[in-house]
Amino acid sequence: MKRRVVVTGMGVVAPNGHGLDVFAQALREGRSGIRHIPELEQLNFSCQVGGVPEGFDAIRQRYFDHEKLLSLNDNIGFASVAAVDAWTDAGFAVPEAEDDRVDWETGVIAGSGIGGMDTIARTVVPMVNEGKVRRMGSRIVEQVMNSGTSARIAGLLALGNQVTSNSSACSTGNEAVIEAVARIRLGLATRMLAGGSEGASPYIWAGFDAMRVICRKFNDRPEEASRPMSASAAGFVPGAGGAFLLLEELESAITRGVRIYAEVLGGMVNCGGHRMGGTITAPNPEGVMRCVRGAVADAGISPREIDAINGHLTATYADPVEVKNWSAALGRGPEDFPLDQLDQVDDRTLPGGGRRNRMRGRRSAAPGRICTSVAELRGSPSGDRPLRSEDPAFGRGMS
Repeated sequence: MKRRVVVTGMGVVAPNGHGLDVFAQALREGRSGIRHIPELEQLNFSCQVGGVPEGFDAIRQRYFDHEKLLSLNDNIGFASVAAVDAWTDAGFAVPEAEDDRVDWETGVIAGSGIGGMDTIARTVVPMVNEGKVRRMGSRIVEQVMNSGTSARIAGLLALGNQVTSNSSACSTGNEAVIEAVARIRLGLATRMLAGGSEGASPYIWAGFDAMRVICRKFNDRPEEASRPMSASAAGFVPGAGGAFLLLEELESAITRGVRIYAEVLGGMVNCGGHRMGGTITAPNPEGVMRCVRGAVADAGISPREIDAINGHLTATYADPVEVKNWSAALGRGPEDFPLDQLDQVDDRTLPGGGRRNRMRGRRSAAPGRICTSVAELRGSPSGDRPLRSEDPAFGRGMS
C-alpha cells in the first residue's frame, strides 16, 4: 500500500506579493503583478511588460547574512526565500549554520527552466571577454549551475535526503512535485520540499520575444496583458519568482499535529515524442490525453469528481487545443468542464508557474472560492470573458 502524501507548508515569492497572506489577498482583490518593464523598452523588445517581484533586495536581506547573499542571484534567491517560508510554515525552525545535525529524512527538488542566465550574461560573459576570469571568484559557479538552487536550499536547512534540480520548461514545477511525491510514497523520504523558480532577465525572455509568443499588444495596459482563453489573447507574459510546497507523509504530519492544506492524490509525467503533430513546443494530443488519464488513474478517482482544472494555457493558439485534449481525456464537455486560469494575476514563470498555480488553488479555495480572472476584473471587451470566473470551493483539482 502506497504511503499518503499531504501538503503541510507553502512559500511563495510572486510579482503580486511575497508570503501566503499577501499573495492570497492579492488574488482575492484581483491585484495584478504585471507591470511595465523599462529595460525591455530600452532594449527594443516587442513585449515590454512582465511580472517581477517588487522590493526583493530588502526581502532577502531579512533572510540571509552578507556571506550567503554573495551566492544568491535572483533565481536562487527567489527559490531560497520561498523554500524557507514553506519550511517554517510547516512548523520547522531554520537550523543555525554551526549546527552539524542533518535531517536525513527530508530532501528538496528545486526546478528552474533557464536559471542563472542573468549571471552568465551580466557577469560571466563580460568578465571572460575582458580577460578578467580570475576576478570572478568561486561563487559564480553555484549561481550558473542549475543544481546550485537545490544545493543552496539543502545547505540552508541541513537537508540530507535527495537533493536535486530538474528542468522541463513550463512543467518543471509540477514535475518536481510528482517526483517528490513518488519518493515519499516509496518510503525513501518522510518529507520533500518541491517547487520551482526563475530569475528576471531580458536574456531569459529574449528568445520568446523573438518567437513572438509573449504579449506585445498591451504595453500601455500591463494589468490586462495576460488573458488566456480570451478572444483578444496575444501571448503569455514573461515573469519571475518562486514557489515551494513542503510535502510530507501523512502519518508524520498527524504525529506532529500540524495543519494539512491538501492531499496529493496522484500525478503523471510523459512526453509526446515529437510525433503526431507534437514538437519541442507543441503538444502531441495523444500524449496529453495519456498523461491526464494516467494522473486520474494514479489518484484513484473518477473524472467526474474533478472540481477544478488549472491549465497550462498560454494565451496563444494552443489554448483551444489544450482544452480540447483535456475535454477528450476526461470525457467532459462545455456544459460541465471545470476550468479556471489564474496566470492572469501575475505572469508565466517558466518553471515556477505550475508551482504558483498549485498554491493559488490552495490559497484561493481556502475561503470558499476560486478567484476571478484579473482580465475580467480589468474590463475585458464585451463578450470576451474567461471560461471560468468564480465557483464554490472545490474538493479535487488537476493541473
